[in-house]
Amino acid sequence: MRRCLIVANQTLPTDTLSQAVQERMTAGPHEFHLVAPATPAADEVDGPSAYAGLGPSAGDRAYALARQRLDRALDQLRTLGATVEGEVGDPDALQAVRATLRHFPADEIVVSTLPRGLSQWLRRDLPTRLRKGCGIPVTQLTAEATAATRT
Repeated sequence: MRRCLIVANQTLPTDTLSQAVQERMTAGPHEFHLVAPATPAADEVDGPSAYAGLGPSAGDRAYALARQRLDRALDQLRTLGATVEGEVGDPDALQAVRATLRHFPADEIVVSTLPRGLSQWLRRDLPTRLRKGCGIPVTQLTAEATAATRT
């Protein structure tokens, strides 16, 4: 059975992600694990290194939103027949993935992002950093902005 780690937050409840899961299930048995980094919205931080100064209210909101999206995505993917678990992770997506890989060794990492220009993760080149740092194949999905930003 293949093991797929999915990293997503705002794009968790999108058709793009559901289709990627369905494609993998069609290819063969898969176990999925979602990690939703509790990344604060861009307007809740002062800049790219603002995580250290993140106030508790912004951090609480980021965690609550990630949890809400994660729960919705878990329900949605289970209705498709997926074997899936998940967790809210560190606000730094790279750290969230590293922590998750310690208890969920994956064969593939799927990074689901907003489109270029909107995605903080693409600005920080997360897919490339994961490829170099984890030694696991990484697939990057881009969800439509309208679908992802409604949540």
